[in-house]
Amino acid sequence: MPRRIATLLTSGLLLLGLLFAALLVRVPYAQMSPGPTVNTLGEHNGVPVLDITGTETYETSGHLNMTTVRVTGVNYRMSVADAMRGWLSPRAGVVPYETLYPDDRTADEVDQENAEEFSRSQESAKAVALRELGYELESETIVDSVVRGGPAEGELRAGDVILEVDGEPIDEPAQVAEVVTRHTADEKVVFTVRRPADEEEAAATAASDSADEGADEGAGEGADEVLDVTVTTAAAEDDGRAIVGIQAGTAYVFPFEIDIELADVGGPSAGLMFALGIIDKLTPEDLTGGTFVAGTGTIAEDGRVGPIGGVLMKTIAARDQGAEYFLTPEANCRSLRDGSAPDDLTLVSVGTLDDALTALEHIRADEPGELTTCDD
Repeated sequence: MPRRIATLLTSGLLLLGLLFAALLVRVPYAQMSPGPTVNTLGEHNGVPVLDITGTETYETSGHLNMTTVRVTGVNYRMSVADAMRGWLSPRAGVVPYETLYPDDRTADEVDQENAEEFSRSQESAKAVALRELGYELESETIVDSVVRGGPAEGELRAGDVILEVDGEPIDEPAQVAEVVTRHTADEKVVFTVRRPADEEEAAATAASDSADEGADEGAGEGADEVLDVTVTTAAAEDDGRAIVGIQAGTAYVFPFEIDIELADVGGPSAGLMFALGIIDKLTPEDLTGGTFVAGTGTIAEDGRVGPIGGVLMKTIAARDQGAEYFLTPEANCRSLRDGSAPDDLTLVSVGTLDDALTALEHIRADEPGELTTCDD
């Protein structure tokens, strides 16, 4: 065989092998891309995102859109070719697989954690917004989450209000650990909790009662239940202290109902936009002046806005939907200064809820020169 043909054949086989490798060899990466955005002032799937009842609300205009990132699933295994396409695409982000799905947690645990973070962000957004508007809020200590496989699993529930532990009144979350750690492993701890009525059980009971002739008026209505729950402690793996496998947190008693209706979203990054949406609906002044504003950021109970992941993908999603301004956590601005964010989207840097409200004042007044941007 002539040398030239042999060389071409060898090169062709090598190229074919590389092509098959690119398509078949899997690499430990996952991909992020722009996800849906939702106007917190509007509706999603025909249902108001923010449903406030029991107090006066006001008409709003414009948009205050929360933004999301779409990620590849837990069972997706990226090929070399897919990774190369993602790295080259301005509309995708390739990250190590363990960033999204850590080895020490199952997919269900990751989903549960995201759901709990989303729920906590909603509660923080409500509290911060109402405090901004001058409301005094009462707080309660609750079971924020129950560790899977821990002693409290099946005994305590997320959302249980902790009234006492071993007969000692509980005023703040830190007290729960203080009382539990007075014990040693394999000892019993008694939690007195107020458990919110199960809506499905209450509805079933109400239907049953209404079918019984002569049922008392009001029978079957859901009512919270106060009960004693006994949990046997276990030893913590790191230091052997007594634990029951719960995370205690704070829940607020709100003066009226604020329901946030948004399914299939997880994580804490919508907190800022939920807080702004609540404030807009509860104040006569229109926060946006009709402008399309989007954004992201966690919200702490003191009003601080925290950084989030996938911010570049969120700016792209926002601009795709028509946003003119994007409220960006200060800590995320550095990663957006390389010019990869959409050119015609103004990235407004915010560190607190007050910063965001001040920015909206300038946007409403058409004073873009007064804004603190990520380019400053």
